Amino acid sequence: MTSYQLTVDRELLAGLFTRSEAMGELVEQLVNQLLAAQASEQLKAEPYERTPDRQGHRNGYRERSLTTRFGSLVLEVPRIRGSALQTELFERYQRSEQALIATLVEMVVNGVSTRKVKAITEELCGVELSRSTVSDLCKRLDPLVQGWNERDLSTEVYPFLLVDALVIRVRIEGRVRQQSLLLATGVNARGYREVLGVQLGDSESQASWGSFFTWLQGRGLQGVDLVVSDDHAGLVKAIHQQFQGASWQRCQTHMTRNLCDACPKAVWPELHPRLRLLFTAPDLTTARWVLADLLREFEDRAPQAMALLEDAFDDLMAVMALPSAYRKRLRTTNGVERLNEEIRRRERVIRIFPNRESALRLLGTVLQELDEAWSGGYRYFDMAAYWAWRAAPPHQTDRGSIPPAGGADALTAAA
Repeated sequence: MTSYQLTVDRELLAGLFTRSEAMGELVEQLVNQLLAAQASEQLKAEPYERTPDRQGHRNGYRERSLTTRFGSLVLEVPRIRGSALQTELFERYQRSEQALIATLVEMVVNGVSTRKVKAITEELCGVELSRSTVSDLCKRLDPLVQGWNERDLSTEVYPFLLVDALVIRVRIEGRVRQQSLLLATGVNARGYREVLGVQLGDSESQASWGSFFTWLQGRGLQGVDLVVSDDHAGLVKAIHQQFQGASWQRCQTHMTRNLCDACPKAVWPELHPRLRLLFTAPDLTTARWVLADLLREFEDRAPQAMALLEDAFDDLMAVMALPSAYRKRLRTTNGVERLNEEIRRRERVIRIFPNRESALRLLGTVLQELDEAWSGGYRYFDMAAYWAWRAAPPHQTDRGSIPPAGGADALTAAA
């Protein structure tokens, strides 16, 4: 083990008992002496020493700050011509610094505001980090989020697609504007759920959703047989345009809320449980019988709600064409509610995202983590019954005239 001879100022030692900053000054002095000794060892010569064994020459010093538990130290690191000082002194602190940065980023992703992160680092480390510094550190996530959000989807077939949007607030050109976070999840041929992609749009217009679906298909999305969503006009038009040949299932949960708004309050407690019977009917024939009974009983007392229900019936019951094992989870968009909750939990902390990039960075990271948990978790569906149903002749199923989504090649590859 190499030994070094270091000297300590007597007055500085005495100051340890009277001045709180003396310990930092002492550590700074000793570390500077250690660096100078390591430089002499590397060069095999002291400063200005003439010796045949000398391996190089000094070239002054460079200052470097080092944050420790004793405060911030200003170190004089010897510079060596044509080389660099070989020291392991900073290695430990570099690892600690990287760990600190990783922790700060994780704190922000998990819903801690940048203001709180700043306060925590000041309290624990004695280091003042501005909110902009914390945000800059989070930019290290960009390549990871972009790589995940742009990944190739062509290696899988996704029979079931669920789409939804959330409104968030983003600062754009100095003004706070509402932006629609467009989100798509899918169930692949093996029965596992995936978050397929996320984008920001100016609104939930047909153009925004059409661009979003085109982007997904450009990355290889294929084999879609059923799309589940709410009844937003622009979204529905984009689904019919981009996924011709697939069925559209209107979310029954959203429809229930619409019916509640259109129904007199005195009638709703009686109508609500009857809707449950309609939505959970064992087959389409029974569902039509329940619908006729509802129309006959409530048409006079809730005419607006009944007209809405009758007009939307076919879209609400599109899932009835599938085998019964898949209907419960595909009749609503409730399958993406966990995603929405996680997004809202972060969004409530941030309140207003400073720009579009920061919104995609943070929320994309959250969605990426949930997507990874899904891929390593349990299967959402056992798809054996679905593929057997798809392979059966149409007259042996309730499929009617629904064509195979994605074509025969996609069906064969998935099976």
